[in-house]
Amino acid sequence: MIALEQIHRMPLHEKLLVLEAIWEDICREEKNLEVPQWHKDLLDERERLVKEGKAQFVVWEEAKRQIKEALE
Repeated sequence: MIALEQIHRMPLHEKLLVLEAIWEDICREEKNLEVPQWHKDLLDERERLVKEGKAQFVVWEEAKRQIKEALE
């Protein structure tokens, strides 16, 4: 198994290749992934708000700013 220290030392292009390989592997096992009910409920609620024209959207730059602030 790769240690975090090894990952930190990897060049960015290698990290991206590993990330791509991991996603490909996850996709092959997607059918075994169980989505929690709370996640399904949240997506259903968001879909309902969009259909009713009540959804509020944020431009990507603002969303990134909000995420960064929440993580600080």
